[in-house]
Amino acid sequence: MPIPDRIRYFNKRFLNRLTIRIAGAAHSPIAAVEHIGRKSGKRYRTPVMVERLEDGFMFALTYGPEVDWYRNLLAAGTCTLFWHGGKYQLENPQTVDVETGVQAFPSPANLILKRIHIDHFFKMQIADSDPGAGRS
Repeated sequence: MPIPDRIRYFNKRFLNRLTIRIAGAAHSPIAAVEHIGRKSGKRYRTPVMVERLEDGFMFALTYGPEVDWYRNLLAAGTCTLFWHGGKYQLENPQTVDVETGVQAFPSPANLILKRIHIDHFFKMQIADSDPGAGRS
């Protein structure tokens, strides 16, 4: 069960404008995904919740899979992620089951994700063409 639409609307219009300023910074718990609008062709940055995997990143879709940034990312098949001061080119989005998604996050994040019933997750791989992954 994703977070309700009224909260998503408030966050998109107000809170994200503040959050995006720290998202992706070296000590920020929030990452930023840069994606291209599938209709507009415009470049956007959206704060997201991710966790590092051995070969990529796990994303929690806290507002569900119908959000624009996720649909843009699926249409393109790639994105740029800013996380802990690094910049990563990602590719190959793959939906994963709830248990796999939740387990990718450490405590207490995984407990919170379970408690608020986040049940949509996906992972992406670091692109082979990104030899400088992690450097900004």
